[in-house]
Amino acid sequence: MVYKGLWSLYTIVVTLVGLIIGHFGGLALVASRLFTEATVPDEALTIYSRVGMYLAGILAGFLVSQITFRRLVELITSLERVPLLEKIVVMAGVILGLLFGLLVAWPFHLLPQFGVPIQLLACVVGVILGVAVARSALNQLARIFPSLSHPEGGPMPGLTAERGKFLDTNIIIDGRIADICKTGFLEGPLLVPGFVLRELQTIADSADNLRRARGRRGLDVLNRMRKELDQTVEILEDEEAPYDGQESVDLRLVKLARARNGVVVTNDYNLNKVAELHGVPVLNVNELANAIKPVFLPGEELRVMPVKEGSQPRQGVGYLDDGTMVVVQNASDRLGQEFEVVVTSLHQTVAGKMIFAEPKDEASRPAPAQRERNAK
Repeated sequence: MVYKGLWSLYTIVVTLVGLIIGHFGGLALVASRLFTEATVPDEALTIYSRVGMYLAGILAGFLVSQITFRRLVELITSLERVPLLEKIVVMAGVILGLLFGLLVAWPFHLLPQFGVPIQLLACVVGVILGVAVARSALNQLARIFPSLSHPEGGPMPGLTAERGKFLDTNIIIDGRIADICKTGFLEGPLLVPGFVLRELQTIADSADNLRRARGRRGLDVLNRMRKELDQTVEILEDEEAPYDGQESVDLRLVKLARARNGVVVTNDYNLNKVAELHGVPVLNVNELANAIKPVFLPGEELRVMPVKEGSQPRQGVGYLDDGTMVVVQNASDRLGQEFEVVVTSLHQTVAGKMIFAEPKDEASRPAPAQRERNAK
């Protein structure tokens, strides 16, 4: 991790700050003379007090550094994913809100006791309002000028590592996403909305044994991804995905991905179509699997074992190791036997590729017309 090397420096600095605070705390403790009735001599009492405050400051600084460092790294990582235009707009909102708060609270500085607290409260409220107004204005402008939400130009920018990858329930249960991420082919933060996690928990608590096993498998896959992957696997809070009580999980996922300029990762064909209708990019694992399947050209040979009859007379249907269906002509009487076949044609379907072939021993025989000519 990039920030791991800064951990020691940050710990040392915060611990030294704790030591300095302990030093001044020890001086204040001695000056206050809280232990005037103690039987310990003044010099020894002074040494004990200052040493105790030193140790307390060092311990407090070390503990604070351990607690805050991870939070700072998470904050910096989240800021790295924020577009530059949004950062500029937020900073402008902070500055304008601060100025507004100071102007509103200026008359209260004449109050002797409540002037400063009122000014601080007005500044905080002004900053919050300024950021909210700035982001709202940016969202409205992005609807009018779509190029503002995609500074590179074009309504559909390329899939960069900074764009969040939103995982749906099916892809988590499938489990292949963890292996794909381990290979490094899928970059960027992996985001799991809270409503997707709740759907996984509901499936895991189902009374149906099959659904319960699927849900528990999904939770196990998600836990393994969070522990083993170097990528960020983040569980989003519900506030980031408003719910009107009627939308399905898939539709909420698509709308959330569109609002955050993200990408949906799924293996669900229907979700794929819904995302395309909303203009959200989709990474479909099934399409990836079909793309990397070996290509067989007509005339190539392979070994297959038909396991059932086909839809046409005398057809036998077998499968390769990757699940590709092979339809073999004149093989209905050879079910359960493994033999060599010759590829005759390929057919692409929504479910994948289908290979049509015929037994090699029959493919090597001459055609009937050729046999008649040879006989003459």
